[in-house]
Amino acid sequence: MKGVRAKASGYRWVVLAVFMLMTAANQLAWITFAPITGEAAAFYGTSDLVIGLLSLVFMAVYMVMFLPAAWAIDTWGFRPAVGIGAVLTAVGCLGRGLFAENLALVFAAQLAIAVGQPFVLGAITKVAARWFPPGERATASGLGTLSIYLGILGGIMATPLLAHRLGMRGMLMAWGIFAVAAAAAFLALARERPRTPVGAPGEDARALVFDGLRSMLGRKDFILLLAIFFVGLGVFNSVTTWIEAIVRPRGFDSSQAGMAGGLMLIGGIIGAAIVPLVSDALRRRKPFIVLALAGMIPGLVGVTFARSYGLLLASSFAFGFFLLSSGPIGFQYGAEITLPAPEGTSNSLLIVMGQVSGIVFIFAMDALKAADGSMTISLIVLIGLMVASVLLSLFLGESPIAKTDHGKLAAG
Repeated sequence: MKGVRAKASGYRWVVLAVFMLMTAANQLAWITFAPITGEAAAFYGTSDLVIGLLSLVFMAVYMVMFLPAAWAIDTWGFRPAVGIGAVLTAVGCLGRGLFAENLALVFAAQLAIAVGQPFVLGAITKVAARWFPPGERATASGLGTLSIYLGILGGIMATPLLAHRLGMRGMLMAWGIFAVAAAAAFLALARERPRTPVGAPGEDARALVFDGLRSMLGRKDFILLLAIFFVGLGVFNSVTTWIEAIVRPRGFDSSQAGMAGGLMLIGGIIGAAIVPLVSDALRRRKPFIVLALAGMIPGLVGVTFARSYGLLLASSFAFGFFLLSSGPIGFQYGAEITLPAPEGTSNSLLIVMGQVSGIVFIFAMDALKAADGSMTISLIVLIGLMVASVLLSLFLGESPIAKTDHGKLAAG
């Protein structure tokens, strides 16, 4: 109702902080073996592909578990659901450290973490809706998404250092202790909802999960958004997975490739911290989605063709800044245009599109690479898909919630 003022609890930042910590711990666990693939393959006496499966299993499991996780988030609430993910992450990470020498047990522990992932990642917009007024929800979703990038960046940067200093077992045990601490903090401090409402009366009413799923799949804007996420997240997952192989034929070494990958994430972190704030301030979503998708294309072109190291780094930063800044706004936009469908369902469905396309794009890029290892052909295809995504985004309608007066609620 217009004119109703609701007071947002100051405790919302505590809830968001422990949720972000748990999200970062889960994503760090996912990426653990990627930056030390060669060392891990030598340690376990296996191939790079087998070590790669320790990360790829997360994408496969997400496709199976996203709907049960969304049901749990929207039926039980985010605290019990994320609690399941927190426990699975903590147990899996600790198990990797305790049984570090046994690849089969490490894989089983990694599988447990992968099962927990959709219970955590699928709750980003639910946390925002439960605790934040409409005018702060893109910001809250942006910070929640930011923790994904921070976890990945921390894993990429810190894992090799810890592995060299502590050995494989010591590194895995260190991350296990971190995951246990993050899970304990979430379980101790997270609350399901504030004592006072953060939106207009009746705004928190939600459809049943499967009713909401049928409803959202019948909306043109959400179908377009699914297609955009399919391409955008797939491009990000595949490019970051193959960054070393992409730049190697042009004479860049692994350390330079690692710097390029790191700058993609740093650009994304900055973009996810800034752009949603502006989106909330202007109470607009569509222009920022279009701008982000269009802005990342020059970056992807640079990653594809750059032969100077400086241009490669600048292109990588631009690619990450624009593409990853679109994620939190896209999640929030999806939640807003599908109301009263549950946020956990829309959030999880968007993420699973990127998991499916990530697997498809990763294997397709490997299959299409030239005799000299060049992936230029597949990258040109990805550029074309991104251009198509920009065109699709022009047909999106603006968020109805972003244009209301309900974003102007008192904060405390």
